[in-house]
Amino acid sequence: MPIAYKIPQSVLVVIHTAALDVLLIQRADAPDFWQSVTGSKDRLRERLRTTAAREVHEETGIDCRTGSPLAASLRDWHLENVYEIYPRWRHRYAPGVTRNTEHLFGLTVPADISVTLNPREHRAWRWLPWREAAEACFSPSNAEAILMLPRWSELGASA
Repeated sequence: MPIAYKIPQSVLVVIHTAALDVLLIQRADAPDFWQSVTGSKDRLRERLRTTAAREVHEETGIDCRTGSPLAASLRDWHLENVYEIYPRWRHRYAPGVTRNTEHLFGLTVPADISVTLNPREHRAWRWLPWREAAEACFSPSNAEAILMLPRWSELGASA
C-alpha cells in the first residue's frame, strides 16, 4: 500500500471572540508549541473553506461547517503564507517537499463556546487577549495572523 503523504497546502484558522480573545491549543507532540487550528487538505481538490471547517471541528469540537450556526462566522482572509516545513515534520510529506502554502481564516465565536480537544493532537487550550496570544505562538506566521485581528475586525473581512 502506498504511503499517504500530507498535501503541502494547509489552513490556519484564528478562532477568536468579538473582544479579540484568541483560542490557542497546545500540541500533543510538541508541548512547548501553542498555536491556532492548523491542518492540511485531505484531497487536492478539497476546498480550503472545507478544510478549515473540518480542521476546526476535528481539533476543537467547534462546528462551523456548512449548515451550522457558525458557518457564516468562518471568514477567508484571502491571504497565504509560504514557509519552510519544520524539519521535525518533513517526514510526513513526500520526499523533496520542504515548503507549505498556508491559507488564513478567522472564526468569530461566542465567548462561552465549549472546546473539546482531540487528545491525539492537542493537550490543552486557553483563551488569551490577542497580543498575548501572538506572543505565546511558536509559529511566526501564526503570531503575525493574530496581530492582524484588529484590522480584520475593523474592516469586517469578506467571507
